[in-house]
Amino acid sequence: MQGISLEKPAKRRNGFFTRSSRLIRLVLHLLLGVAKIVLLFPFAGQVRRAELVRAWSVRVLAILGVDLVVKGHVPDASARGVLFVSNHISWLDIYLLQAVRPVRFVSKAEVRSWPLIGWLAEKTGTIFVERTRRHDTARINKAVIDALNQGDCVALFPEGTTSNGTLLRPFHSSLLQPAVATEALLWPVTIRYVQPDGTANLAPAYVDDMSFADSLQRVLGEPELVAEITYLGPLRGQGRNRRELVALAESAISSALNLAAPGRKPGKPAGPPGAQP
Repeated sequence: MQGISLEKPAKRRNGFFTRSSRLIRLVLHLLLGVAKIVLLFPFAGQVRRAELVRAWSVRVLAILGVDLVVKGHVPDASARGVLFVSNHISWLDIYLLQAVRPVRFVSKAEVRSWPLIGWLAEKTGTIFVERTRRHDTARINKAVIDALNQGDCVALFPEGTTSNGTLLRPFHSSLLQPAVATEALLWPVTIRYVQPDGTANLAPAYVDDMSFADSLQRVLGEPELVAEITYLGPLRGQGRNRRELVALAESAISSALNLAAPGRKPGKPAGPPGAQP
């Protein structure tokens, strides 16, 4: 871990008490987040808001018993106008990334309807995409370009959906156009949830037709979750088109996770390295 101070989760036994205790504390923490946004955000600058979001996210992970391990080229506070891209497993992914380096997210519009969480996401700058609208990409790209030009950092999941962490879905290049338009750094990140023996922990996976309530219950019931995020070498958007960038990002993430890139047979070389000058 490189300079990241995180609150260690308390170890509890599995069972009804664990789930109930965590759920109560999570709801209270969500309400605290609402209060801070209403009372503090109107008077806070960009740096202070980022500090509040990071501290709040760290506490979410502690309440849920998530032990976060951060590796790689961790961006410092001076990183501005960066587009982060990551594989996507769970709704927890958002809090993992926010606990290290607060960013604005590009998220599916359905999240906005989630009780409390959707409102909090909107108020902290999430950009919502309507996946059912074919022409919504242009609007989203403009919003991301504006955010990057203002110095904001933005994170998105180019798979467009989640997996259980044992595979990688195809990356979509359309939402990487802002990195080309602004010549911003594209920073690949990997996310893993692991068992003590290093194998994938499937409990946090929010996949298929699973409801958010069912996913939350699974997470609440885990005695302890270990999450690993690794910041790979950043890629430069200058002089590259979005298809080149998405191929480089997909290759870097698949190689780091030791997963076959979509459309590539296991064991075939992954292609270009993750870190590009």
